[in-house]
Amino acid sequence: MSNPGSIVFSGIAPHPPIMLPEVGQESVKDVQQSIEGMAELTRRVMESRADTVVLISPHAPLEADTFVAYAEPTLFGDFTRFRAPQSTFSVSVDLELLHEISKSAVEHEYEITELQARNLDHGSAVPLYFLLDNGWSGKVVALGYSFLSNRDHLSFGASIREAVAQTQRRVAFIASGDLSHRLKPEAPAGYNPDAHRFDEEVVDALRHNSLNRIVDIDDHLRRLAGECGYRSLLVAIGANEREQSECEVISYEAPFGVGYLVAQISRVANGDEDQSASQIPALARKAVETFVTTGEVAKFGPAESPGLAQPSPCFVSLKTRDGELRGCIGTIEPAKESLGEEIVSNAIGAATHDPRFLPVEKDELANLIYSVDVLLPAEQVDINQLDPKIYGVIVESDKGEKRGLLLPAIEGVETAEQQIGIASRKAGITSGEPIRIFRFRVQRFPEAPTPGG
Repeated sequence: MSNPGSIVFSGIAPHPPIMLPEVGQESVKDVQQSIEGMAELTRRVMESRADTVVLISPHAPLEADTFVAYAEPTLFGDFTRFRAPQSTFSVSVDLELLHEISKSAVEHEYEITELQARNLDHGSAVPLYFLLDNGWSGKVVALGYSFLSNRDHLSFGASIREAVAQTQRRVAFIASGDLSHRLKPEAPAGYNPDAHRFDEEVVDALRHNSLNRIVDIDDHLRRLAGECGYRSLLVAIGANEREQSECEVISYEAPFGVGYLVAQISRVANGDEDQSASQIPALARKAVETFVTTGEVAKFGPAESPGLAQPSPCFVSLKTRDGELRGCIGTIEPAKESLGEEIVSNAIGAATHDPRFLPVEKDELANLIYSVDVLLPAEQVDINQLDPKIYGVIVESDKGEKRGLLLPAIEGVETAEQQIGIASRKAGITSGEPIRIFRFRVQRFPEAPTPGG
């Protein structure tokens, strides 16, 4: 089962400014493979239908123990220092996603230092130049790594993945960085006869879908290679599910003694995943329309939808095309043997048994939009660990006989106190009564309105 908010593509991009025709001029012929590789990488980003590109660069200002992010609403690529003042661009920052990433990082006990600079470093600017030049358009979150450990960079990547999962974004993640800088005697960082082994290990690991080999690469080999992309790679690996990787080396070359790699490190979301994301609200629609028109309960076959075969609690919401709530019913614990059956049952309940509304009539069906929230496991917390934009809340009386739930991201609910108050009233818990508080995340599957709806 996929989430509409997910990292749908990850790639590796080199960043030598010489790749820009305005900068490299005659020398671009020596990096033609990388230029063509970036065109192919852009095609794959666009094929993934990513709304936002999250990019991490080795050349953003470094902090010893925090990661960094460009926090201005608009960022600029400016290649004046590379004698190409005519080459400029601007991109908008996805501030909402950046906010979610910062919150998720804090939960993993990391900090993000917000940069007030508006001009991107070249490690960010070069990949974005090629994305834009090849037709990509969208927002960006531009990050930089730190001097923390390798494991910290993997964990920071995981916090990015979790933040993306809380949004409705389709995100492409780009790890900017070059490989060894010591492959030839004329290389800018000098020559080391063993430096090629680092590049060969990274490239071979990608060709064999073995990201763990990159994670476990020998630190001594990495240092003698003089690379600048390894920690970017670690963050990208942490942001992806390694067991689902389908890596591919798009291009590799080292014309100036520096290894330039363009690669895919996770698969583009395929049609089956898109189908899963749309299948969930479609099942809710089918359940309601079948029951309202025939009085029968729609059948769910786990064999046809294996992603919905496991039990899980969920809430089904019905709204009119004008955005008015028309019914919402759900379960805190799974009541059926599969999520598919849970969706069918709760969809029918939302249409016919929400005490706030009369049952849905046949003539209303065409005007309804469906959304399904699948609840992830809850954890007991204090009030200061709540955030109504990210977490739903379950309030439980001291003896556990009364429980009330409120989903996250409810319009008009801005504080934890409001969230707890509403959930308590729903449970019939009076003010001052001892309570336990639990928070949970959801995977939200909204139905896309039909054209003209």
